[in-house]
Amino acid sequence: MGKPDGINEPLPPHRRGLPKSFKDLTPTKSFAPKRFFKEYVLKPLFWRRQGEHRKPDFPELKEGQVAITWIGHASFLIQFTDLNIVVDPIFANWLFILKRLKRAGLRIEDMPPIDMVLVSHAHFDHFHKPSVRKLAAPKIGVMPWGMGKLARRLGFSRVIELKWWESFEREGCKVTLTPSKHWGARAIHDQDRGYGGFVIEHQGRRVYHAGDSAYFDGFGEIGRRLKPDIALLPIGAYYPENFRRVHMGPDDAVRAFRDLGADTMVPMHYGSFKLSFEEMDEPPRWLRALASEQDIDQQVVIMEEGVPAVF
Repeated sequence: MGKPDGINEPLPPHRRGLPKSFKDLTPTKSFAPKRFFKEYVLKPLFWRRQGEHRKPDFPELKEGQVAITWIGHASFLIQFTDLNIVVDPIFANWLFILKRLKRAGLRIEDMPPIDMVLVSHAHFDHFHKPSVRKLAAPKIGVMPWGMGKLARRLGFSRVIELKWWESFEREGCKVTLTPSKHWGARAIHDQDRGYGGFVIEHQGRRVYHAGDSAYFDGFGEIGRRLKPDIALLPIGAYYPENFRRVHMGPDDAVRAFRDLGADTMVPMHYGSFKLSFEEMDEPPRWLRALASEQDIDQQVVIMEEGVPAVF
């Protein structure tokens, strides 16, 4: 699958100034190697890992209902009466030298048979090959352009690469890759791997998983085109301020939620790994305060890892 239409044309506003590879990841002293090692690797070694694996209690659903289980970080199990989808699965307690500070809500061996695996981009905290490989096969992989070679020998019966706004349909379920403000490199020289979010449409429901993204005006376009009713939005890894080039804080996520016009917001991308310099518990605390101030308490659902919610 090729690159998105127009990728060799002048870049749209939300792609200008973004990293093209990991060589562009040192814009401030915050990412200096010594400080990175001290704050992200050394200190967390002495922190006690929190959370617990939950015993699966997957609900029986009626047509038109969707069950969502937050596994942790950006990983979700999304279930319909006839379909199990997992997005950005990672179950590991270690990501190379990065310690997972809160356990995955489910054990990988307790996952139901998976029909589709959606991977938003190739970063190691979103595309964890050992986790994907251990999911029960057969399964279909859906991912952005340029990732197909990375998905070999991971147990997929089929791999679908999409450009932005392209869709894949299977047995009444439609998955559309949407734009985001991020980047897709997995290694130093990668400059041609895609990234994005997904809108899943099935049984009259529309669930949006934003992948990883900074705030950009594309959320409004996603809302107008695809009208998601549930939005899974990242709220962590936003400090120092420069990190907002590619990530959102709770304030940005609330703006995105309003742009999307969704009914329900579920936050993600916090609490599992130390990826930035805000306190680990700050994102949900700040989100609760914003939700109260803006009178959207009933629309914001802060989930507990491993506990399904039916919408």
